[in-house]
Amino acid sequence: MDLHCRRLGNGPDLVLLHGWGLHSGIWDGVAERLAAQFRVHLVDLPGHGRSAPVADFSLAGVCDRLAAVTPAPAHWLGWSLGGLLALGVASRFPARVARLVLVASSPRFVAGPDWPTAMPAGTLDGFAADLARDPRATLTRFLSLVARGAPDGTVLRRLRATLQAAPPPAAVALSGGLAILRDTDLRATLETLAAPALWLGGARDTLVPIAALRSVVARHPALRLQEFAAAGHAPFLSHPAEFVTAVQGFLT
Repeated sequence: MDLHCRRLGNGPDLVLLHGWGLHSGIWDGVAERLAAQFRVHLVDLPGHGRSAPVADFSLAGVCDRLAAVTPAPAHWLGWSLGGLLALGVASRFPARVARLVLVASSPRFVAGPDWPTAMPAGTLDGFAADLARDPRATLTRFLSLVARGAPDGTVLRRLRATLQAAPPPAAVALSGGLAILRDTDLRATLETLAAPALWLGGARDTLVPIAALRSVVARHPALRLQEFAAAGHAPFLSHPAEFVTAVQGFLT
């Protein structure tokens, strides 16, 4: 079954991918601005928003479905889990991706001996355990973590309103998304990444520490990083005008 996708505007194609547990409505504050210059494709990941769940919510499975419903070539912009999926599409289908914008995302979300600045693995394991017991409470806790570091309460209010604006995400999609975040390591793909890439990160982000993104660009000087000093995990919600300016400047 095709994924649900809304389209706005005219111009070069730009695919927007949301993060874990939410849906494409999270982009509403910036999508209209981007649509003034691009043909924006707002995709609901499987089991999120208006997209039906799928049994295979794996990195390869979701990337294949995304490639099937989006134009090529296109620019891809992904937030958090969506950024990891966008990077997966770029590595699996390089001819489909013109440029990449990865927001509060990382090629590897969990820390390891050679990757010390990322999220502790126990954090995602804790989410998985909590999800099995109480999905609603787990999503509520996650939204609080996303909003941490934001300059005011606007981000948390927007996250809660977006979550309530669509049916709750499917359990298989939530557990599958956590597994992708826990198990995926795409650092090696950066060596051969064909698409120019821009990372956008919040200096106050506690889910994807800015130190991890600095490490990425330090190891790969061709990649770019723009930091939002007063933002947490969702700079497009706390600083929409600056976010749009950064995206437009990189893609045009």
